[in-house]
Amino acid sequence: MAGGNQIRILCVDDHPGLREGIAAILASETDMVLVAEAGNGREAIEQFRIHRPDVTLMDLQMPVMSGGEAILAVRKEFPDARIIVLTTYSGDVQADRAFRAGAYGYLLKNMLRKELVETIRTVHSGRRRIPPEIAVEMAEHHADDALTEREIDVLRQVASGNANKIIADHLEISEETVKAHMRKILSKLGANDRTHAVAIAVKRGIIDLDQSH
Repeated sequence: MAGGNQIRILCVDDHPGLREGIAAILASETDMVLVAEAGNGREAIEQFRIHRPDVTLMDLQMPVMSGGEAILAVRKEFPDARIIVLTTYSGDVQADRAFRAGAYGYLLKNMLRKELVETIRTVHSGRRRIPPEIAVEMAEHHADDALTEREIDVLRQVASGNANKIIADHLEISEETVKAHMRKILSKLGANDRTHAVAIAVKRGIIDLDQSH
């Protein structure tokens, strides 16, 4: 296919190996060309400005600037940007956050070989694409009471292994308030105890263990 008709792609991920794998998949597609790569959100914005890709593949967990922040920044400057999120996590909260930020597609990294090319074509044509299992998760939790920012702060502290007294000191609230927050967290997440609450929150993408310390 003539170069002018190819879908121009920017790939953003902090793992060079994953970028190489994506480059190899795209190399065998005549209607696609990889025009640039980036290793973090800040580089992604710079590369987007230079190349104005048709479709951007964006990892969420990255150093310097996260994919979520980069999506917001790119979409603010280029409202028509079509971005597909790449992630290892199938959490409904994380997916919901990505779509609110302006993502068009959502793709689990273990599905790249099977789904990448089709997802790029779908998003390039102006349609959204979300894996069925994540759509189901989002639908299941749609009516749930969302955790407040403060409850998420408490849960991050719990994930770091802190006791109530330490959490109270860190967040400058009373121990009783920490306990009250925990009761609400357990109720909202349907969790049996603190450890269970953390596990549910990580699975659903409410908190990221890498950022809880």
